[in-house]
Amino acid sequence: MRYLKKKTIHLVLKVLIVTALAAAAPLPFAPAAGADEWGHHHGEYRDMRFHHDRFYPARGGFVVVLPPGYRTFGYGGVDYFFAGGVWYRGARGRFVVVAPPFGVVVPFLPPYYTTVWVAGVPYYYANEVYYMQAPGGYVVVSPPQAAPSQTPPPTEQLYVYPRNGQNEQQQANDRYECHRWATSQTGFDPTMPQAGITRDDFSRKNADYRRAISACLDGRGYTVK
Repeated sequence: MRYLKKKTIHLVLKVLIVTALAAAAPLPFAPAAGADEWGHHHGEYRDMRFHHDRFYPARGGFVVVLPPGYRTFGYGGVDYFFAGGVWYRGARGRFVVVAPPFGVVVPFLPPYYTTVWVAGVPYYYANEVYYMQAPGGYVVVSPPQAAPSQTPPPTEQLYVYPRNGQNEQQQANDRYECHRWATSQTGFDPTMPQAGITRDDFSRKNADYRRAISACLDGRGYTVK
């Protein structure tokens, strides 16, 4: 009887030790508390704003190894790491999921983003971060104060079809570069509010802009209607 009791105690102690070691083992990802909505993958939330409908690691969690293809951007004397629309910052040998600082510029948008409009100006949204076009790429900005809309202004309703299989990122880059070129050629930017302009002048300038951007996109391998 004493032997059985001693054996039972050893088994209980062994189970407790194994459980404690498993709890103390480092996780490849630790979830943050208070995430908006947990998804099907451990440590992620589902971003449903503007029908974005993508899963991202929750802020405050961490990874021990950065994802493949990450890029490093220094801002304010701090290195931030950007991959797949997610921002990280190094801390104690780990990489914590963080919000990026306003003002940091990236040369490309996240692989998945949603375009929203405020007063005719496009914002690009992904993972609770807003980007705007800026010299050198796209700058992280504070959320717009006015309510964004997913409906583009009428002047932007161009239907662009890639003839050469250009991916989404290439299409976004080409569209932006052709927009800048068309604006410089015509002196008209349809993404900006138009004040003090007659309807006839607006129609004429908009037609000139559409011809310019269509010619530019056609030269880059797109069909524009």
